Amino acid sequence: MSDKICSYVEHVAIRVKDIHWHIHFFKDVCGMDVREVDGDLNNPNQYWTIGGLQLMATPDLDEVPSNDKGWLAHLGIMVNNMDAVLKKAYAYDVKELPQGYNWLQLPDGLAVEFIQAAEGSIEEILSINPRNV
Repeated sequence: MSDKICSYVEHVAIRVKDIHWHIHFFKDVCGMDVREVDGDLNNPNQYWTIGGLQLMATPDLDEVPSNDKGWLAHLGIMVNNMDAVLKKAYAYDVKELPQGYNWLQLPDGLAVEFIQAAEGSIEEILSINPRNV
């Protein structure tokens, strides 16, 4: 084992009012399939995606996060085809943020920045099984 310290974010947990909307959005727009579910698949308490999201159903959430306040400033997502992802994303009820066309605010207030990845890099990362199971 190397003495070099390396790390990456395995997942980000986000509280959302409408978990079904977010599941559909991230699966359709980003191709993030289910990795794990807490509760019934049709009505999950929590939903983890392949790609690092943990969505936590919080239907009574009063103070929603936003680009300038809340629990999470924004979520940066590397994508392999920016044009295709943004075309799909803008078909949803999202708002463009002042930072640019690739910055969107979702209905619950979460800000998402889509970033173009180097060719082949996402496929390479997603082929890795990082869990020691």
